[in-house]
Amino acid sequence: MTHPEIAIGLGRRADAVQIALMSREFIEHGLGWSWTPQRVAVSLRSPIALVAVARAGQRLVGFGIMRYGDDDARLDLLGVAADQRRLGVGRRLVTWLERPALVAGLASVSLEVRASNVGAQEFYERLGYLPLRRIAGYYQGREAAIRMRRELGCRDRPVADFSAEIDRALARVYAAQH
Repeated sequence: MTHPEIAIGLGRRADAVQIALMSREFIEHGLGWSWTPQRVAVSLRSPIALVAVARAGQRLVGFGIMRYGDDDARLDLLGVAADQRRLGVGRRLVTWLERPALVAGLASVSLEVRASNVGAQEFYERLGYLPLRRIAGYYQGREAAIRMRRELGCRDRPVADFSAEIDRALARVYAAQH
């Protein structure tokens, strides 16, 4: 079976509802809905966050939201459609979102993942993220989280391997802000 070409790029305001619905289905199942369309829209407008999306043609198949601080970045949300998992979409989204942090010289990227989601923990470990600690009741008092972090520049992948599409998208963000 052939898979359509996946394009990674900046999320648009029109993507907010779809990202929120995907988050509810893929990430927040069993919890109250936290990443509503309004909250996703705030991230889309934020000067300290980027929302990346993966598209197969016109279909949104994945997304990620990362916030950038003075010293480190935080991966707030990452989701990939079930039929696109294990095809490199999640890895490409994380790489796309890590690139600005790497360029800015930030020290690390951190995230939380549900303690029950062993598959996601293993995915992040393959990307070089290390578990730091378990946080009881992190998810609405119902479920523990595992906090993970990756020190930037530690992955065995050189900077030159990052896609030119990331650089073009960052240039568009910079141009829009100035």
